[in-house]
Amino acid sequence: MTTTTPTTPTTPTTTPTTTASTATTDASDPEQVIGEARERIDELDARIIRLVRERMEVSSRIQRTRIAAGGRRVHLSREMEVLSRFRAELGGPGTTLAMTLLELSRGRV
Repeated sequence: MTTTTPTTPTTPTTTPTTTASTATTDASDPEQVIGEARERIDELDARIIRLVRERMEVSSRIQRTRIAAGGRRVHLSREMEVLSRFRAELGGPGTTLAMTLLELSRGRV
């Protein structure tokens, strides 16, 4: 195969043509492109849901530990850090997302 690589200068002409025609086929079939992109979004959503559930479990552990040690269930300065981080990364909607995550993780205050 290493010998094939030096011979490939003739083959690259064929390979880009194949790649270009494949790209043209993908671009000319918007339903296929949309369908594949939606499948990817569904996969990402499933990962996000798993991560949110994991976050909820970790938050619950923190709350139980804090309460057992005589502390409060909610640590407001920590929540403000989370809100600030999400706002800095995602803008205003990031704050809303962070509020939703906090509510899911610790319940309503």
